[in-house]
Amino acid sequence: MRSLYLRIYVTVVAALALFALVAGGLMQHQLGEQRAQAESAARERVEAWAELLQRELPPAAAAPAEQEQALRDWAQRLRLPMALDDASGRRIAATESFLRRSLDRPEMEPRLRSIRLDDGRTLWVPRLGAWRGPPGTPRPGLNQRWPQPRGWPDGAGLAALLAGLFLAVAGGVWPVVRRLTRRLEALKQGVESFGAGALHQRVAEDGRDEVAALGASFNRAAARIEALLRSHQSLLANASHELRSPLARLKMALAMIEEAPPAQRAALRKEIDTDIAELDALVGEVLLTSRLDAAAALDVREPVSLLAVAAEEAARVGATALGDDVQVRGDERLLRRAVRNLLENARRYGGAEVEACATRLPGPDGRVELRVCDRGPGVPEAYRERIFEAFFRLPGHAEREGGVGLGLSLVRQIAERHGGRVRCEPRAGGGSCFVLELPAA
Repeated sequence: MRSLYLRIYVTVVAALALFALVAGGLMQHQLGEQRAQAESAARERVEAWAELLQRELPPAAAAPAEQEQALRDWAQRLRLPMALDDASGRRIAATESFLRRSLDRPEMEPRLRSIRLDDGRTLWVPRLGAWRGPPGTPRPGLNQRWPQPRGWPDGAGLAALLAGLFLAVAGGVWPVVRRLTRRLEALKQGVESFGAGALHQRVAEDGRDEVAALGASFNRAAARIEALLRSHQSLLANASHELRSPLARLKMALAMIEEAPPAQRAALRKEIDTDIAELDALVGEVLLTSRLDAAAALDVREPVSLLAVAAEEAARVGATALGDDVQVRGDERLLRRAVRNLLENARRYGGAEVEACATRLPGPDGRVELRVCDRGPGVPEAYRERIFEAFFRLPGHAEREGGVGLGLSLVRQIAERHGGRVRCEPRAGGGSCFVLELPAA
């Protein structure tokens, strides 16, 4: 049996059937014990009545009318149908209730109990459960402990009742089990479609149970994987395109260096070194971008002085750093890379006046920011978001300033991994300010 819904359904039905069988068996056993106890009590009472009637009834030689009257008196006292036969089996007397219920017929004998008197006469009374009095009539002593009330089903009726209950519950369980497993089948189909390459595939999140939670988890994972694969595809396509330019220049320089005059060889070697450095930077940026895309969280979180990092990196590019000694929690190597990219970007495109300022923002959020400002031509408003995309460069800057277009994209990735953000703003008096905002340590 390979279908999950059939296994669940069969398990539920089997458990229900076992419960019905055990419950029925226990009930029948209990009823049997109660009947046995009642039979024992009835026999004891019959023996006591036999001894009593043996003493109180007239002797066998008395007139039949006298014996009949005594029988009627005791039947009324005991509230029990009774009949009396002589030693030869001939009927001497019977009460009206005995005759009215036709207990004197031969086929009714199995429902009667005989009490043998010492003088050979036989007294007949109903067996346990064979007598039913009129509504509201108290039960006689013989029937006071009957375990089975009126209307209670016998063995066959009880079996039919349990079978009906079993079929009703089994029929009601089927749609519940089928609905649950149908959702699991839909989830399975969605996973298979996603695994086959349909990255847009998502599954339903109906309900608030564990299946819905599983569907939501799958959708989140699928969205993450889709974004990661799209990013890697775009990164690979753009990186392969960017690699062609320095490789082509290297190939041309190597072809020319052997035949170039000595005065030009130095310039060609410098160009080769520049192209190699550009290739090294591009490979490093691509590897770091891929690692940040693949990482769900930071591996290292330690206190980092944002002003100290900014001052060290500013000294490398000839910029100034000032502000408050604020601290953030994260990976110092990645934060240093983000600050370095902002400062080098400002130096490359913004001219000589580059300044970094670290401050603590007011408010209960506890956030800090680092502003890297320059006096360059500025970034047009239409491009202030796009410059953080991978391999995007402002028109004309690639030819004048170089770069591979991954620096600001890495800054955004690093900021987001630290729970922060980065944005570009115009600077009063001309130029741009790149604002790195992070949570304080």
